Amino acid sequence: MNHLLIRDRLLHGLVIPAHPLALTADRKLDYARQRALTRYYLDSGVGGVAIGVHTTQFAIRDPKHDLLANVLGLAIETVRDWRAKAVSLVHAKPIMVAGICGQTDQALREAKLASQLGYDVGLLSLAALREHNEQQLIRHCAEVAEVIPLFGFYLQPAVGGRRLSFDFWRQFADINGVLAIKIAPFNRYQTLDVVRAVGCSSRWQEIAIYTGNDDSIVSDLVTSYQFEVEGELRTLRFTGGLLGHWACWTKTAVELHARCRALVTGELTIDSQRWLETHILSHQVTDMNAAIFDAANQFCGCIAGIHEVLRRQGLLEGNWCLDPNERMSPGQSDEITRVIESYPHLTDDEFVSENLARWLGSS
Repeated sequence: MNHLLIRDRLLHGLVIPAHPLALTADRKLDYARQRALTRYYLDSGVGGVAIGVHTTQFAIRDPKHDLLANVLGLAIETVRDWRAKAVSLVHAKPIMVAGICGQTDQALREAKLASQLGYDVGLLSLAALREHNEQQLIRHCAEVAEVIPLFGFYLQPAVGGRRLSFDFWRQFADINGVLAIKIAPFNRYQTLDVVRAVGCSSRWQEIAIYTGNDDSIVSDLVTSYQFEVEGELRTLRFTGGLLGHWACWTKTAVELHARCRALVTGELTIDSQRWLETHILSHQVTDMNAAIFDAANQFCGCIAGIHEVLRRQGLLEGNWCLDPNERMSPGQSDEITRVIESYPHLTDDEFVSENLARWLGSS
């Protein structure tokens, strides 16, 4: 896809679920259910799909599993097949995002693989470069950006990442291949560093800001930031999200995102009642996220929690992860039940039930 078109669509705002990994009971790739998940996201109206990211499980890169190429290729094939069979292409071709990890040699190999398969952009993790200083990180990012456009990723210290300064993000924003940045969670001071850094860049209108702040998804989508730069008042917003939370209840996530975008663009009039309803929805979404992401136990069951929701809907056979020790925490299942019963308007069980046989039945 043309880079300018990708950039414009990211700036317009997209729902991009982080794609899980469908496994059989013996922890092998379940091809039929992996395809069904992709079809579920596409029929839900997402604007993109992210594969090979944390929710897909980084262990797919382990030589004993060796699933990265299979999973990336299967998603691309499924999207192409879906578009070929679609009666009406109401939605534009989804933006395909490939997770890219590791030291520079590995990251370049993964970027080349993704580009060759037809991925549009790479979500670049810096987790493996903890010993690098910020200038070394910038050089690493610039090298990868020569192979595939970048979706930057700030994994903050609160969830195991590292602190990256305003100066780092200011330099990162100046890399021509950078199209978007995902900020994931939860420190609002560090979130502000990234947004302000983009706002201070000459490329500030070319880089999309995406939320990964799972504790404040809706709040991010309706919040504006303003900075005065060289006498010019610049306004920035989170236009979309790339989220593991959106890997389940995706149809409703698309509808909620559309509502938030309509509020900030003026398509919906903001009256006091509508604003109150949005704030209530914000807290409800955060409560649901706490259950599926296992916030009570430092997110130990976050991937298994997503799997459990999809299992209950019939999209997955079980909530297994590649690592047998990665499972739901005690009490997490009850929490998931609680939020489903408390907020049925934020689930999409009926939509899944109506389409599940078709998603699973196609070859």
